[in-house]
Amino acid sequence: MGVEENAVITATTDESDAAGEVTTLAADTVVYPIAPGYRVNVRRGPGTQYGIVRTLPYGMSVPVYCQKPGERVSGPYGTSNLWDNIANGQFVSDAYVKTGSDGYIAPRCD
Repeated sequence: MGVEENAVITATTDESDAAGEVTTLAADTVVYPIAPGYRVNVRRGPGTQYGIVRTLPYGMSVPVYCQKPGERVSGPYGTSNLWDNIANGQFVSDAYVKTGSDGYIAPRCD
C-alpha cells in the first residue's frame, strides 16, 4: 500500500516481533507496531494539515510518549482523534498504531 496521508510517526530503529507484539526500546520505553503494510507519515502536529517530518518504513514500531487530541482519522485500527507523540514535535495518528486501546495509553501532551 502507499503512503497514508492521514497518519504521522517518528523513526526508531526498533521493530515489533514477527507476531506484531509490543517490544521495548530500552529500559522502560515501550514501542508499539505500526499497522502492517503501511508507510505512515510523521507530522509536526496532530493533524494532516501539519507538515510531514518523515515517512516511516514498513514494519516500524514507535514509542508513544504522550497523546493529544486532533484531527479525526480513519485507519486500520479504527477511527480516532488521538495523535501519538513519538518524538519532540513528531506525531502519528493513533488509528495506525497498534496500542491495544481506543483510548489514552500515555499521558496527555501539554
